[in-house]
Amino acid sequence: MKIFNLAKENSILNSFISELRDVKIQKDSMRFRRNIERIGEILGYEMSKSLQYNTTTIETPLGNCKMSLLNNDIVLCSILRAGVPLHNGLLNYFDDAENAFISAYRHHKEKPDSFEIIVEYLACPSLENKTLILADPMLATGQSMLATFEALKPFGKPKNVHLVSVIGAQEGVDFLNDNFSEDTNLWIATIDPELSDKGYIVPGLGDAGDLAFGQKLQH
Repeated sequence: MKIFNLAKENSILNSFISELRDVKIQKDSMRFRRNIERIGEILGYEMSKSLQYNTTTIETPLGNCKMSLLNNDIVLCSILRAGVPLHNGLLNYFDDAENAFISAYRHHKEKPDSFEIIVEYLACPSLENKTLILADPMLATGQSMLATFEALKPFGKPKNVHLVSVIGAQEGVDFLNDNFSEDTNLWIATIDPELSDKGYIVPGLGDAGDLAFGQKLQH
């Protein structure tokens, strides 16, 4: 798997990530969502450099101009519900993309520290020979991303696969590296060193879904 960690170079991206992490600023849920959206735009821009382009002639009021324009059939799939702001950010740049949504959550078993990933809802167009962008803001263990990818297989085999996250743990990145093909691309804003005993990213930022949309009822 090819890993593109944008934190390796300083940029304005640092400001958006710091506001996501800050316990005072992140209480503003509207700003929290907007920061994830902005990070999605940055990740989408960087990803766009690796996609395919065709030369097209554009007619202007004063003549013709040759332009290299994106030539990818993109399907953008996000994991609900935390993935919605990230999805919006990516969609701002890939506005012709088809869209897919999937729910995936942790179901804790008898032991509080153990869990399995449950997929309950999935809406997706055909993926056959298309470019799949699979987006989830928090890459902790990596199990949600893999479970989602497995659930998408009945919809066809993508030509290319791009994984997109805001914050990941090194353990989760390593897990994806071991379980996805070598030609898969991971685009991530920053990578944190570890997971807690319960599988949460440290230092991370907390629960992205709760911070974006409010606390959920437990079931």
